[in-house]
Amino acid sequence: MALLGAMIKTLMAALLAFGALALPARPATFSMKRGLNLDQWTTWTGEEKWNDPTAILPYPEWRKFLKEDDLKALKDAGFDFLRMPVDPSPFLSDETLALRDDLYASVLDSARMINRAGLKVIVDMHLIPAGGNRKTGMGQVMDDPGTFDAYVDVVRKMARTLSNEDPGQVAFEPMNEPIVDCDGDGTNLWPERQKKLFAAARSSATRLTLILTGACYSNAASLARIDPKLIADDNIIWTFHSYDPFLLTHQGATWAGDFIRYVTGLPFPLTAAPQAQLGVALDTIRARIKAEAPWTRRSGMLAYLDEQVASMDTDDKLLGIMDAPFKTVETWAKANGIRPENITLGEFGMIRQEYGNGYVMPAEYRAAYVRQMIARAEAHGFSWSVWGYGGAFGIVDAFNGDKAEPAVMDAIRSLP
Repeated sequence: MALLGAMIKTLMAALLAFGALALPARPATFSMKRGLNLDQWTTWTGEEKWNDPTAILPYPEWRKFLKEDDLKALKDAGFDFLRMPVDPSPFLSDETLALRDDLYASVLDSARMINRAGLKVIVDMHLIPAGGNRKTGMGQVMDDPGTFDAYVDVVRKMARTLSNEDPGQVAFEPMNEPIVDCDGDGTNLWPERQKKLFAAARSSATRLTLILTGACYSNAASLARIDPKLIADDNIIWTFHSYDPFLLTHQGATWAGDFIRYVTGLPFPLTAAPQAQLGVALDTIRARIKAEAPWTRRSGMLAYLDEQVASMDTDDKLLGIMDAPFKTVETWAKANGIRPENITLGEFGMIRQEYGNGYVMPAEYRAAYVRQMIARAEAHGFSWSVWGYGGAFGIVDAFNGDKAEPAVMDAIRSLP
C-alpha cells in the first residue's frame, strides 16, 4: 500500500505540473479592449513650484484642462478604458511633503472621475528622465538603491490608496517602461526589481489587477525574457509597447536620439507617396544630416537611413516589421499559458508634430498607422491603448489648446 500510495502521489504531482504548464491561467479581474493614454504633463510645472497647491493640484495635470464631458466623449468614441499616467517624481520630492496626502487623494479622485464617465482606468506610474524641472526620474530610481526603495514605498502607498476601488474598474501599473537591461551586456536586473514592486503593490491592493511588463522600454523582446512563474499570481495583465517602425513613428522627435531629429517628411507606408516624392524627402533628410549632424556620425547616419528604408520599402516588409513584436509576445504567452486577454499593447502611436518643429505629419498617414496597429493587436486577441490624448502624439488635442486633425479619432470611431 505504501508503494501504491507513493505512485499515486507521484502521478498526481506530475498531472498538476502538466496542468500548470498546459492550461492557461484564469483571466484577470480587470478586463479591457480599446483604450487611450491620457496626457502626463502639459505645462511642465517646475519642481520649485511643487509646494504650491495651486500649481500641483489637482493631480495629474490633465485635470486642469479636461472635464467629465471630455471623458464621456471618449467613451462615446468607442474607448472602454483610459491609461492614466501619473508622474511619481512629485511623490519623491521634499517639495511636496506638506501636500503628499493631497496628491494621493487627487490621483484617487481622478481615477473615480474617469469611472464616473463610464470608462475603466489603469493608474500608470509613469517615470520619465530627470532634468530641467525635476531632480528625480527613471535614472535615479534605477541607479540608486535608496531611491529605488523610496519608489517602492510610493508604489505601496499608491496601491493602498486605490485598494478599495472596484477591481473591475481600476487596475494598477507599478512602473512604465523601465530603462534597465538595455545594454546587451547580459544584465538581468529587472525581474528582481519587478518582484519587489509587485510585492509592494500586492501587499496593499490584494484585489486589484496589476499590469506588469518587461525591461528596456517595455519592448516585446524584453517581455519574452520574463519568466511569469516567478510571480505566482493570476490577477496580472502583461503589457508591451511598440512604436515600430521607429523611423516613421517618431519623425522629428528631438528627444528620441541623435538621428531621428533629422527625419521628417516620410509617408506611411513608404509606398503611399509617388517614388519621386519619396526620393525628394530622402534627399532632404540626407542634406540635413550632412549639414547639421556631428561629422563623426554623418556617414553612419546616412548608412542607417538607407538600411532602414530598404527594410520597409514594400508593404509586405513593413507589415513584417509591425507584426514582429506581436508574434514574439504571442509565442511567449502560449509557452507560458497566458491568455490573450491578459496581454495589452500599452502604448503605440505616431507623432503628429514635435513641439517647435514646423513639420506636421499628414493625418491620413497617422490614421493608416493606427488602423494597422489596432488590426495587429485585435487579431492576436490583445487589448490596446494608443498614445496619446494631446501633445506631440495627440489624437484629440495638439498644442496650446488647438485640436488635432480628426482622422485618427474617426478611424477609431469606425471600428466595428
